[in-house]
Amino acid sequence: MSLLSFSGKVAVVTGAAGGIGAATARILSESGANVVVVDINGDAAIELARTLPTASIGVKADVSNEDDVKGYMQQAVDHFGRVDLYHLNAGIVGSFASLPELSTEDFDKVIAINLRGPFLGLREAFRQYMKQESGGAIVLTASIASLRGSHDLLPYQTSKHGVMGLLHGAAMYGGPMNIRVNAVAPGLIPTELFASNKSSTGGGNDMVQRGSTVPMRRVGTPDEIAGVAAFLLSDQASYINGEVISVDGGSSIVNTVRPAGGAGAWDTSTVDKRP
Repeated sequence: MSLLSFSGKVAVVTGAAGGIGAATARILSESGANVVVVDINGDAAIELARTLPTASIGVKADVSNEDDVKGYMQQAVDHFGRVDLYHLNAGIVGSFASLPELSTEDFDKVIAINLRGPFLGLREAFRQYMKQESGGAIVLTASIASLRGSHDLLPYQTSKHGVMGLLHGAAMYGGPMNIRVNAVAPGLIPTELFASNKSSTGGGNDMVQRGSTVPMRRVGTPDEIAGVAAFLLSDQASYINGEVISVDGGSSIVNTVRPAGGAGAWDTSTVDKRP
């Protein structure tokens, strides 16, 4: 049971039909918020909203589409009169292709959803806050990929680095208006996001094995990410702005050139192979 209180608040959660988004929707609703469950899978969004303990609605929307973003905001205001909290969470993994083989179309698709989507959501949130003449709180879903480098998931990594730019700019702009913008950076979390890539190395098929190298020696859960997102949206985080909190079991602190960080524990030829 959550110790947070969102009674009387209205929250929008994108990418909320499953995984981290669904977990956030549940904890916010269980803590008293009315939730607007937004997802490209409209039926799943509506079904989840029906199961939540507070008055909540499901809305089908493509977060990369400007009209759809305006549409989910309008539905939120039409139903509840205002919006106080946002978890801009929707995202896709995208292509695992190497840089020389990566298509423009694959790159653009990931950037559209993972970077333009949060931009459009932030912009609409700020517009609504200004109409309401209120402050508020926003959480972006960043990633461990926002903080470290990799060449085997390049569009995703690039988009999540961009999310950090959105975070810092929005937090600076919103601060004087009492609009807080923060981010949560998940590590290895087995969700539908990676399940669709279960046949790819670095996707879902080896996630548990990779999780065994995390300092906590396991992968995380959507609820563990949602709990941090909910905290950042709460009044208990009232003086936290522009921060990204890693929820990764310690992955982002590992020094890989020290023995304790696994130095020398792999055959580099397996990762240095080129086509």
